[in-house]
Amino acid sequence: MSELPPGPRAPAIVNTARLVRRPLESLLGWQKRYGDVFTVRYLIFGTGVYVADPAAIRDLLTGDQSDLHAGEANAPLSPVLGSNSVLVLDGPRHLRQRKLLLPPFQGSAVRSFREVIRDVAEAEVAGWREGAEFAMRDRMRALTFEVICRAVFGVTERQRVERLREALLPIMDMGAAFFLPQGLRRDFGPLSPWGRLKRRLRRADTLLYAEIARRREDADLDRRADVLSLLLRARDEEGEAMTDVELRDELMTMLAAGHETTATGLAFAFDLLLRHPRVLSRLKEELATGDDAYLEAVVTESLRLRPVIDASERTLTKPRVVGDWELPAGIRVYPAIVLVHRREDLYPAADQFRPERFLDGATESYSWLPFGGGIRRCIGAALAQAEMAEVIRVVTSRAELSPVRPELEPVVMRGITLVPRYGTRVSVQGVG
Repeated sequence: MSELPPGPRAPAIVNTARLVRRPLESLLGWQKRYGDVFTVRYLIFGTGVYVADPAAIRDLLTGDQSDLHAGEANAPLSPVLGSNSVLVLDGPRHLRQRKLLLPPFQGSAVRSFREVIRDVAEAEVAGWREGAEFAMRDRMRALTFEVICRAVFGVTERQRVERLREALLPIMDMGAAFFLPQGLRRDFGPLSPWGRLKRRLRRADTLLYAEIARRREDADLDRRADVLSLLLRARDEEGEAMTDVELRDELMTMLAAGHETTATGLAFAFDLLLRHPRVLSRLKEELATGDDAYLEAVVTESLRLRPVIDASERTLTKPRVVGDWELPAGIRVYPAIVLVHRREDLYPAADQFRPERFLDGATESYSWLPFGGGIRRCIGAALAQAEMAEVIRVVTSRAELSPVRPELEPVVMRGITLVPRYGTRVSVQGVG
């Protein structure tokens, strides 16, 4: 076996605990000590090599990808997302699903969703009252679920939305169960985590298949613009449509990948905005003139400084040179999003919140990676950025908020995502 790059020598359980409790500090500390390529051993995920050099990441994620698998790392999610999810597939099946999924998340389709997002955000803020105090992440989770119901599932009827909320969100709240060891993935009774998850999945699947059947029979299917309707009309290169099972798996994937992550990104964005009055003031001024450039820069800078995922992942199926290290087959390689985003040679004063650095609108390839890169780049990236922009627009123009905590939220890891530990608690000073 090839020699692996140096890294922390602590047992896997210690490294895992450090990453969960203090992910940013742990990763930055390891990079400072071991350089841009280092090895870490974890529980569940095993041994992986982090890469923080943009050039090495570009080499890894461009060109021939046949020896790189990403679906394997997401295999623990397949009981929830399904075996047809684009997140758990590799090779030709992954490419087929990705091609079918891409059109509803590009260009004019995303622009058409902005009005839906604004409507949902307006309704959310209208329910806030002066003096109220809440965790912004909780409110953003409710908001982003509503957006997914309308824009992705195409469901607007209040009772159906609430049924979906009651069935689907309890599954998302069981994120820790997704990574249970194989031996605990059994129904040991009403209180066992896996048993509860399976029962919740059965209820959710009943509703999802009912929505798919309802949409197939809709006389207006060809005129509808929601993602489910677009996917029902999509055909692959062989002229084949997606099956109900494939549609169910991709709907669950869009919920898992697009609901929690966007809500968390928004919570981080408001945590940063509310603690930087100069930035917030300029944002309001620019929006008042009708110029969205600064708003887009705020979204881009928020995702740079507070990405929701610490690293993407590729599993080597044969030996490969990465960052001057010959790595063996079977090793996991982690393009380190957090570390690339904190490089001083790319982003001077990298630990500071400065949206101005993105005012030209440009983000250099493989230097800004909140949605990953290559053929596994997040399909919903454009929608997520549009959603963040429209929600920030509505909230900053309609509400006056102040942070409850005196300092920026500590970042912790829950499941596989980075989140603000206290959910970005705010108090409402006024609503206009």
